[in-house]
Amino acid sequence: MQTAPSSDPGPLLGVGTRVPVVGGGLREYVDLDTAATSPASVAAARAVADFLPWYSSVHRGAGARSQYASARYEAARDILLRFVGADPATHVALFPRNTTEALNVLAFRLGLARQDVVLTTAVEHHANLLPWRRYARLRVVEVDASGTFGPDDVVAALDQRPVPRVLTLTGASNVTGWLPDLGAISAAARERGVLVVVDAAQLAGHRPIDMGALGIDVLALSGHKMGAPYGAGALIAPRDLFTRGEPLLVGGGAVRAVSFDDVVWADGPDRDEAGSPNVLGVVALAAAAEELGPTAWPALLDHERALTAALDAELATVPGLRRLGPAAGDRLPVVAFTLDGMPHALVAGRLSAEHAIGVRSGCFCAHPYMSRLLSLTEEQVRQFHRDARAGRVDLPGAVRASANRGTSLADVAALGTALRAIAATTDDAGRYRRDEHGQYVPRGAGRPRARRQELARTSR
Repeated sequence: MQTAPSSDPGPLLGVGTRVPVVGGGLREYVDLDTAATSPASVAAARAVADFLPWYSSVHRGAGARSQYASARYEAARDILLRFVGADPATHVALFPRNTTEALNVLAFRLGLARQDVVLTTAVEHHANLLPWRRYARLRVVEVDASGTFGPDDVVAALDQRPVPRVLTLTGASNVTGWLPDLGAISAAARERGVLVVVDAAQLAGHRPIDMGALGIDVLALSGHKMGAPYGAGALIAPRDLFTRGEPLLVGGGAVRAVSFDDVVWADGPDRDEAGSPNVLGVVALAAAAEELGPTAWPALLDHERALTAALDAELATVPGLRRLGPAAGDRLPVVAFTLDGMPHALVAGRLSAEHAIGVRSGCFCAHPYMSRLLSLTEEQVRQFHRDARAGRVDLPGAVRASANRGTSLADVAALGTALRAIAATTDDAGRYRRDEHGQYVPRGAGRPRARRQELARTSR
């Protein structure tokens, strides 16, 4: 069952939630950690609720409910292909749990050898680094002082020998919101016969994607970044990548016949979706993709550009704040920064405890990129690793505030007000302590379990 295209992406759940703050009382929560996980879309939640009475096994039953569930699951493949502008005649949509699993599946299925080169960049999330280095050699496109690179930098790396088998890069940085020039980069790679892979975890919920027009061969995305937090993502790839060879995960549903001596694998995409599929997650993901239809993008893009401009303006007024990454050009509403004289985790802790603002601190699963943005020396990076091995929690990092379609300009203004107040009261740091997870919490606050129980009570 498909919904009509919408001109409005629709509301997100959680708006108006109130949380406790220091000094007593409750404040409305300001969610500026959407780059990690987007709030749930009302449309995705409704699609799951409507489907639940029909929930049944997929591809394994003759009953009416099983047939309906199977039809919804397969229809979702076409919805995701259309969502990213892929050609159904040449491409297929697989449904792993998330971008990380998608890229692990892809790296395994390409049959890379240790001597093969995978070209990637210093901007990448760990999900787009670790799977590749497990099977092949990495060649890295470096960044300049602003944390960016250009098509010419990628071309220079493509033209080194040996020629890479794969070029894999992010569609949008999860740290700075920066958007590389995918069209020019993809064109250069394909001219040289190099497979182009894009990690669209951050991109998919913020910008329309047309794989055909951009020249992207393979794309991975996560539902939980685009309003569908039910544990499903998508890997969009050429069908012929999955017509031969063994899958990464093996088991029921991936085979036609099995004996103790032989296996006859199923055709794709079933071959690469062993086990009972997450049909609820896929229903939610398809609903989120349909919600972000072509007519929804103009208003959404206008809103996000306003958010980005507002974030830039607010951060510029905070004394001692150092912005990381580019502060110009087309970017997602994502900002990373440090505050002079105050640990990044303390800034995040104070924003939460005093102002009910949720942000993230640390290195955002992008340690190589953050080491460059923070201008860490090689010895400082080695010390970072020694400290991590020793279990220390006081590690380098920054604060990240990230917005999406559910963020208001008032939310961004609240962040600016809070940061100016924190910058003016650095002596208040003594009122906080580190917990066992390295987070700063008010002195006298309960243990993590007690704090979670308090939050649970306020949510009822």
